[in-house]
Order: sequence, then structure tokens, then C-alpha cells
Amino acid sequence: MNAAHVRQWVLEHPLSPAHVDCATAVMLKILDGKCKMDAEEKIVMALLYDEVKGCPGVILGEDIHALIETARHSHEDDEIREFVYEKRVLAETMISRPVMKGFKGMIRAEGLFD
Repeated sequence: MNAAHVRQWVLEHPLSPAHVDCATAVMLKILDGKCKMDAEEKIVMALLYDEVKGCPGVILGEDIHALIETARHSHEDDEIREFVYEKRVLAETMISRPVMKGFKGMIRAEGLFD
């Protein structure tokens, strides 16, 4: 799995704004250390986030993308990790469970991890 594969997948499966929010929330979860995906799936999800972070979401915007960028470069900063955790929990409360489940089901069914 590489960036070119994920880029092609996104071209063939454009995400809705709600699903862009889901990908962003998953990226927050990866960064706060609470994500239970295996290592390869985390890499794929980070690549997916990189492909869609410039697309409009419904509720998550530039402030969250800026936080993600900061957190990606602050690996050992517990204060940033805690702030990411708080923002992730807030994001997950704003994204309905059916939307998130639909997103996760769609990316698996449409072969993102293949």
C-alpha cells in the first residue's frame, strides 16, 4: 500500500464532506494514540487523510488540520497529544455513530485496505 494507490482509490471513490470529517477524526485518533487499527491500516488511513485534508468537511476545518500538522511533528509532546485527544473526543461527539460506521464500512467494502 502506498500513496499512489490511496490517491487512485480517492479518485475512484470521492468522499462526501461527512466522510472527510470521519477521515480527519480517525487521524486525530491515530495521533492521540488511542487507535486500535493495526500498523498498516494506520499508515493507509494517514495516507487517506493526506489525500482529503484539502477537501471540505461538514464540521472539522482548518483549525483541526493545523492541529494535526503540529501533532505530526511533535511526537513526544504529551501536552499536544492531550489536546489532540480532547479535540478528537469532541469531533467524535459531533459525528453521528451511523455516519462513522458507514464510513468505516465503505472504505473496507470498497477495498481501501486491499
